[in-house]
Amino acid sequence: MIVLLLTFAAAAPAPAKATARWSLRYQPARIVNGSPVLFQVTIPKQVRSLSGKWREHEIVFSFDASRKIWYGLAGASLETKPGIYPLELSAQTASGKSLTYRRGIRVQRQRYPKITLTVAGRYTAPDPEQLKVIERDKQVKADAFKALTADREWRGPFQAPVRARISDVFGVQRVFNGIVQSTHQGLDFRVPSGTPVSAVNGGTILLARLLYFEGNCVVIDHGQGLLTLYLHLSELRVKEGDRVNKGQEIGLSGGTGRATGPHLHLAARWQGIYLNPATLLSLKVPQH
Repeated sequence: MIVLLLTFAAAAPAPAKATARWSLRYQPARIVNGSPVLFQVTIPKQVRSLSGKWREHEIVFSFDASRKIWYGLAGASLETKPGIYPLELSAQTASGKSLTYRRGIRVQRQRYPKITLTVAGRYTAPDPEQLKVIERDKQVKADAFKALTADREWRGPFQAPVRARISDVFGVQRVFNGIVQSTHQGLDFRVPSGTPVSAVNGGTILLARLLYFEGNCVVIDHGQGLLTLYLHLSELRVKEGDRVNKGQEIGLSGGTGRATGPHLHLAARWQGIYLNPATLLSLKVPQH
């Protein structure tokens, strides 16, 4: 009996190895309404492509071969309500096999302050001629925002366009001349007029012209739906269609358009929604 038991034990199969799993990390650790998000994914098998979808937005992933990590940029709009939103990932192996992964991502609520400002009356109660200019500008921006670069042109971390203190933050509800006019969808840097302004990352100049509210304005298309906007410039140093590198001078700061004084307004727009530029500048993006 003992011999039989020992023989049976020797024939038993070895325990199966634990199955490799997907690994997902993201920045920032606390995602709020208005926050850009950098997803970083490690896949147990070698794949040739990875795509994703989160909050009805398509995410394009790039591969960092040195770290064997896929990363993609996304974001939650200011209007996003607190909750858990599923991230759906789909990968393709070299043989054409599909791999999928799904995980809920929590978005928390961020309360933003309200401030009161005084500006020239033409910016809160424009006359008929000024309204025509405003409508023309809206169409110019709408047309430009339709023609976006599909390929990624940004590389590595995003850098601040100027070295200066922040004078106004993202998400502030702005009351102009006693009337609630807008939500501040960018980041203001306290710089004197004439300060050189540089591109936060590589891309193509989508707009470089004078607009009614924005003043002298530069918009850079970084690819994959990501734009950065630089408002109230005193001078433009680029033209539409130019390719620019990270850190390249694109203009000089000023106080043109609807501004209470000289400063630089930086905005970040991803797939039609505005995101907090301060968070974008803090992301630890791979150099690839």
